[in-house]
Amino acid sequence: MPRGPVRARSRLRRTPVPLVLAAAVAALTLLPLVYIVVSTVDVGWSGIRELVFRPRVGELLWNTARLVGGTVLLCAALGVGAAWLVERTALPGRRTWHVLLVAPLAVPAFVTSYAWISVLPGLDTYAGALLVVTLSYFPFVYLPVVAAFRGLDPALEETARGLGLSGWAVFRRVQLPQLRVALLGGSLLVALHVLAEFGALQMLRYATFTTAIYDQYRATFNGPGATTLAGVLVLLCLALLLAELRLRGRHGYARTGAGVARTGRPVRLGALTLPSLLALAVLVGLSLVVPLGSLGTWLVCGSSTDLEVGALVTTTGTTLGLAAAAAAVTTAMALPTGWLAVRARGRLTTLLERSTYLGSSVPAIVIALALVTIAIDVTPWVYQTVPVLLAAYAILFLPRAIVPVRSAVEQSPRLYDDVAASLGSSAPDRLRRVTLPLLAPGIGAGAALVFLAVVTELTATLLLAPTGTTTLATAFWSASSALEYGAAAPYAVVMVLLSAPATVLLSHDARRGLTT
Repeated sequence: MPRGPVRARSRLRRTPVPLVLAAAVAALTLLPLVYIVVSTVDVGWSGIRELVFRPRVGELLWNTARLVGGTVLLCAALGVGAAWLVERTALPGRRTWHVLLVAPLAVPAFVTSYAWISVLPGLDTYAGALLVVTLSYFPFVYLPVVAAFRGLDPALEETARGLGLSGWAVFRRVQLPQLRVALLGGSLLVALHVLAEFGALQMLRYATFTTAIYDQYRATFNGPGATTLAGVLVLLCLALLLAELRLRGRHGYARTGAGVARTGRPVRLGALTLPSLLALAVLVGLSLVVPLGSLGTWLVCGSSTDLEVGALVTTTGTTLGLAAAAAAVTTAMALPTGWLAVRARGRLTTLLERSTYLGSSVPAIVIALALVTIAIDVTPWVYQTVPVLLAAYAILFLPRAIVPVRSAVEQSPRLYDDVAASLGSSAPDRLRRVTLPLLAPGIGAGAALVFLAVVTELTATLLLAPTGTTTLATAFWSASSALEYGAAAPYAVVMVLLSAPATVLLSHDARRGLTT
């Protein structure tokens, strides 16, 4: 038998507690998928046929598919084009443009939708929905592509130019194939976000599966119709995941050696400098200046701005408390999975880790629907309580904690733990005095990412928050749904301010590789 599996089994036998905890975490994250499968079986084939094969579902499928397809294409074009200008050309102010192109991630999509619909009330069309979600999500393509551009070997491009290829031919035949993994990964993120988007599309009155599930749930309180629609939505998500894996392929474009650490010569834009600057200015203006300008206008001039400061402070405190609790719980849940994925690497631990990613790819509306049903049918005493809401946050955002925790485990030497054990230190003592201090940076990064995600989470909070519990997102949603745009603005401003650190973190590493 190969040594790898033997060593993995040996390590798992020595670490039964982390294994049990990681299995419990994986079971929780897969709970919504199990719920969908069981509920679908209960409905039966005749019920499924009656609920799925009807004109309304066909309309939702068309609306969702064309929105996802259009958004992915536009985000890919904008992300790749902006990344090429910032990373590969001698564009003036590249570092500033980079930060501005990442900054739209600090504005939640439903806030962007609110800003546009309050300025242009007639934007509740397919074109309006396409505009809003594209402006909200194109940074998901821009970020990985700009990082991929930085890692390309300039020698390949120089060789291609030496063979007489034009600039466009070099991009199409040399650069673009090497960007495929980054482009597909970013496009997958965009597609999954659009499938899961609720607030922005509900505000624009653009019907998709997510908005229909919410309306069905509110109308029939988790009837078979909502469950069936949720099953179709999950199938769409799984189809996207499989398509991305298939399109990515197995070809690699990494260098075979370290080579010479140098960057390619920036392309001189010449007469295209001014049009390029204008194009980026329009993109930043539409995605950032319009939402922030609209917020400022409604905050100062809105007729419904009579907001009690005490209400804003209380709501902010509630949001920060829930975000802090979710960050602590989710990071604690990520520890055994991240630790086992490195220290006891094997098929079982890899399966447990990937299960958390699969569970988190399920839209928030489906996770909330599953937890509501399970809470009512199995544990009614926890229905509409904080633990259920924290469980939803954990399922949604667990990968954001696992990735940095696993990275920290990779970088912490096993030797220190072995030495402490040889000196007679118990397992809990080693955890407290050796393991946790070494993993502190990864734990902190994961907790920060979860914290910032919870601050702007809307869909699960709307369905699962205890009665009387109001967060910044739900308070904003209530005011904007009542067309009280001035009253909604302060909550949106606080959310943007709390989300801004995430933008700084995302742009920090890339900024170091750019020159003005």
